[in-house]
Amino acid sequence: MSGTVADFDVIVIGAGPAGLSLAGSLAAQGLAVALVERQSEAALAAPEFDGREIALTHFSVEILRGLGAWERIPDEAIAPLREARVLNGAGGHALSLSPGGDQNERLGQLVANHHIRRALYEAAQGKPNIRLFADSMATGITVGAGHATLTLAGGASLSARLIVAADTRFSEMRRRVGIGAAMQDFGASMLVCRMAHEAPHHAVATEWFGYGQTIAMLPLNGTPDCPHLSSLVLTLPAREIERLRALDDAAFGAEITSRYQGRLGAMRPVSSRHIYPLVSVYARRFVAPRFALVGDAAVGMHPVTAHGFNFGLRGQHGLAGLVAGAAARKSDIGAPSLLQRYERAHRLATQPLYLATNATARLYTDDSLPARLLRGAVLRIGARLPPVRQMMVAKLMEKTAPQ
Repeated sequence: MSGTVADFDVIVIGAGPAGLSLAGSLAAQGLAVALVERQSEAALAAPEFDGREIALTHFSVEILRGLGAWERIPDEAIAPLREARVLNGAGGHALSLSPGGDQNERLGQLVANHHIRRALYEAAQGKPNIRLFADSMATGITVGAGHATLTLAGGASLSARLIVAADTRFSEMRRRVGIGAAMQDFGASMLVCRMAHEAPHHAVATEWFGYGQTIAMLPLNGTPDCPHLSSLVLTLPAREIERLRALDDAAFGAEITSRYQGRLGAMRPVSSRHIYPLVSVYARRFVAPRFALVGDAAVGMHPVTAHGFNFGLRGQHGLAGLVAGAAARKSDIGAPSLLQRYERAHRLATQPLYLATNATARLYTDDSLPARLLRGAVLRIGARLPPVRQMMVAKLMEKTAPQ
């Protein structure tokens, strides 16, 4: 394919969940989409377990349903999230967040990342106007009159009216078009894996900001062999995380049981362990001439509020709507005014929570005496003021499209 030029309406770089969703959203409107991905097609078709469990809002589920992906996720892989509890230090104060009212109401759904990726890939496969360029690495972008060209390793080039990067929070394409990003390195790593435990979790997610560590336990559906199952999200300095990863299963289970103070009884790992650096990213701009960012390439969140994945789905949904509207009017889908509308909307939707999340993460990992006192006060205020709790619950659930 070296030296050839293929013309599309939109080129999407990155076939992660945000990129696959955007490709599907655009293709559903009749647009011709090129999807460029470094991984092989076999890896996309059968993604491996990576330890990440995604807390999906109601609106995100509706987006996945509209893409034809939700029904491709096995029922047993969808775990209900009915309540979230936030604990601080050794104190007994807890902030409880739940919908209230109907006992069957859910804050959201928990689904493993690899299930979502596979479902989105399968949904995209059913759309003939998506052309996948797997095993392909984007190396450069040039912008001309009315179009942009993406160069691939090996010399091939693709042309479109708009190029969108969804190639991780450390986006190479973002850098190549000259868009910087604010990065917050929290100086820690996150270890994730599945743990079996003795006591039931009752579909309650717990985030415990202990002194010197943060532990989240996310409730999952059990199995006949493991009736009580949760996803562990443990944050510690990188060296300590590496030590824990090297432990055998028995020693690891015993240490996590101790670190969690036996809240769920004895625990043991039942999956592989995965480590991720704790770095949040916010692009200084979301657009450039005939170029836009979605997903983590635009906003890479700290996981404490579990909203990063939902931001990615929301962002692609908004951009796809603008592009589809312009195409229906036979207008320029890469026009500066259209991209600026996307930038304004996505910044308004993401920046307040991004800043608040980083501030929360810094406060609740600061073990100084003033920070400890403030941490406890914040939880007590939240617990005693119903309007504050209701606002937080509404944000976590996100039942309708954000305005």
